[in-house]
Amino acid sequence: LHGSSVLQQTPAYIKVQTNKMVMLSCEAKISLSNMRIYWLRQRQAPSSDSHHEFLALWDSAKGTIHGEEVEQEKIAVFRDASRFILNLTSVKPEDSGIYFCMIVGSPELTFGKGTQLSVVDFLPTTAQPTKKSTPKKRVCRLPRPETQKGPLCSPITLGLLVAGVLVLLVSLGVAIHLCCRRRRARLRFMKQLRLHPLEKCSRMDY
Repeated sequence: LHGSSVLQQTPAYIKVQTNKMVMLSCEAKISLSNMRIYWLRQRQAPSSDSHHEFLALWDSAKGTIHGEEVEQEKIAVFRDASRFILNLTSVKPEDSGIYFCMIVGSPELTFGKGTQLSVVDFLPTTAQPTKKSTPKKRVCRLPRPETQKGPLCSPITLGLLVAGVLVLLVSLGVAIHLCCRRRRARLRFMKQLRLHPLEKCSRMDY
């Protein structure tokens, strides 16, 4: 009877790296008078041509009993309450296959559902999700006005300013001087106009 619920195997599938240790569990859901649990290995996928390789069994009186041509230092079977553990150490890729636990009845053979073991040299790493790079927004910045260092005006500029001021002052002085001369000339002219009629009058008296 393959895949019976009487024998529950965990896990259903396991992948390990070379030279690691593996523990496969088989839990018996019934009480057995003759406590014997067999562990078998099927190297290829189940078919009419495939066969089961006897690895070891657990006996209530003798403990672990190994099969022929089995590396005994790599395989051990022990009991934990109703669970029967197959312990494999330093596994190799050739240890890959489906491992079944089995009990012998009269006349049937009852198998568990099996645990598929895959031994690889390198475990696949979990790829991190790639993050989409968001394009950065370009910020247009106006050029900052450069602050002028040192003196604000050069000596040439100061000289031109001073010369301009002097020219303005001279022009103003000349204009004032001409205005004064014109005023004086006008006053003289007015005085002469006043004197001429008096002279005429005095002549007429004579």
